[in-house]
Formats: sequence, C-alpha cells, structure tokens
Amino acid sequence: MNAVAVKNTTTATRALDGDMTVDEFKEWLKRFDVDKDGRISRQELQRAIKAIRGRFSSWKSSRGIRAADIDGDGYVSEDEIDYLIDFAQKSLGLRIVAY
Repeated sequence: MNAVAVKNTTTATRALDGDMTVDEFKEWLKRFDVDKDGRISRQELQRAIKAIRGRFSSWKSSRGIRAADIDGDGYVSEDEIDYLIDFAQKSLGLRIVAY
C-alpha cells in the first residue's frame, strides 16, 4: 500500500506518492487556514483531509482536533502542530520527515 503525501504546488493541492518535510506539511496546511488566524479549526482540517481525497473527513477531522488540541480551545495552533503531524502520519497515511 502506498502512503499519500501532499505537495504544495502553485496551481492546486495534489496527492503524490513520497515524503514531505515538516515545513512542507505546515505550508500545505496553511492553505486551509481560511480566516488566516494562524490556527486550524475542525472545518479547516476537514477541507485539508478532503483535498487529499480522505474518506470520512468529518469524523477524521474531529479525531485530529481531539488528538492535537492540547489546550482544549478547539483549534490546532503552531505549538500543537507536532501532535497533528503525529495524527496525520498514523491516521491519514501521510509520510512526514524531518529533513
């Protein structure tokens, strides 16, 4: 089974086989921060999951927020992004590497 990785392109988000760096993941995720508040809401995460053709995006986005939202404010902030990366790798099949 191939893992799905997401690359940020100038035209559109597309699903690719391969790895992405933590910085690439953060940049890709910022594209879904529609209100530009620097945090990811459940709805924004749901759009990101749909962009990679993820199934059950509503359920997975709720799980992702619960997994990453350490302070309980309902959003994933920059300080909590590592928890979202862990969720994305385990639950969405993304391969995110440090380099």
